Amino acid sequence: MDGAGDRKAAWRLEARSTLLLAWPLVLTNLAQALIHATDVMLLGHVGPRTLAAAALGVNLYVFCLIFGMGMMTAAAPMIARERGRKWNSVRDVRRTVRQAMWSAVMLVVPMWIFLWQAGDVLILLGQDPGLAAEAQLFVRHLMWALLPAFLYLVLRNFLAALERPIWSLAVAVGAVVVNAIVNTGLIYGVPALGIPPMGLRGAGIGSSLTVTAEFLALAFIISRHRRFRRYRLFGRFWRPDGARLREVWRLGFPIAITLTLEVGVFNAAVFLMGLIGTASLAAHQIAIQIASLSFMVPMGLGQAATVRVGHALGRGDADGIARAGWTSFVMAVSFMALMAIVMWIAPHPLIGFFTDPSDPANAAVIPLAISFLAIAALFQVFDGAQAVGAGMLRGLHDTTVPMAFALFGYWAVGLGTAIALGFGLGWEGVGIWIGLAAGLAIVSVLMLWRWIRRDRLGLTSS
Repeated sequence: MDGAGDRKAAWRLEARSTLLLAWPLVLTNLAQALIHATDVMLLGHVGPRTLAAAALGVNLYVFCLIFGMGMMTAAAPMIARERGRKWNSVRDVRRTVRQAMWSAVMLVVPMWIFLWQAGDVLILLGQDPGLAAEAQLFVRHLMWALLPAFLYLVLRNFLAALERPIWSLAVAVGAVVVNAIVNTGLIYGVPALGIPPMGLRGAGIGSSLTVTAEFLALAFIISRHRRFRRYRLFGRFWRPDGARLREVWRLGFPIAITLTLEVGVFNAAVFLMGLIGTASLAAHQIAIQIASLSFMVPMGLGQAATVRVGHALGRGDADGIARAGWTSFVMAVSFMALMAIVMWIAPHPLIGFFTDPSDPANAAVIPLAISFLAIAALFQVFDGAQAVGAGMLRGLHDTTVPMAFALFGYWAVGLGTAIALGFGLGWEGVGIWIGLAAGLAIVSVLMLWRWIRRDRLGLTSS
């Protein structure tokens, strides 16, 4: 086979390998998002006020969850590079997983303290005291899901780096089903079993129980399956490993900040919507849930890119690095372009999943949700590009500069534009969503620019 044929074969192999790794990651992300989306759907049918309170509470919880997710994400590129260097490395993989779990325990305690005061935090942010009190009730039961969620994420990254994500998918799908059943019973009540309607409190309890069961199920599989048990991930968990712990934090902390800056600007948009009114807040929550579900695909492709690029980095394969990154990038951008078309031409069916259009209480919510979703359609491609761009750079263990990109793009450009248009020009919710789109566009361009310059910057040297 000639050189051109060899290159085509290499690209086809990369595309196949990326798809095999990415589709379980995508569906797992989708399943994880569906857990909270299910809660929003169930609470949305209770009423717009309950939905608005849930939106405030969920966004405080997700703020903490995303920071921890960033820290746990460090495990994936670390394990991938170790396996690229030495495919059967057991000890180094185990060290990384254990210290990522240590990091989870270290993070969760201050987060619990913060979330316990959710009502006071929301009032300080200018939210309605009544909604803040309801949100606090929800969060004080949901917050206990954080630690098992972090530990589950570590195990997910372990399986992804081993290119065996199907087990995470199986557990996540089971969790969606369990969450839907448990939360329906706790939110609306089951008189036959003596369970009263608990509303927001029931949603928090149900989600905490579901996430705990999810972690325990995955831990059981890893402990018992012959392919994974040789790593002995839970043996001698208490043993300190300062060098590896520092490496997890050196790589993971910038990822955590980057993800927090991205999600934080969307959380800030929630609070800005709360200043406009309950209808805008409820409409925003509907539109953001739809956009978030779409985002799970490029997010999964970005995770696949991190692993595939990390393997190539460990091998010292510059061509493999390029193939791994660009393959995921093209797939993600293509999918998000398709989703943009769907959001633009069919907003009503999408919105109908999250609220009852025939309910007079939603008369002001539906038109707002449609306008927000139209803008979401415009930034789909940028959202996909920045998600995969960040994943490509993480595979190269490049996390600090992308953190600076996120700070500038999301907060200086994105939030600044949102405030200027939403309140300065009086465009309200539409202006806020245009600001979000501007921030995503800037970050995607910066991430892609750095990836293109990776060789000149010395990022491809392992």
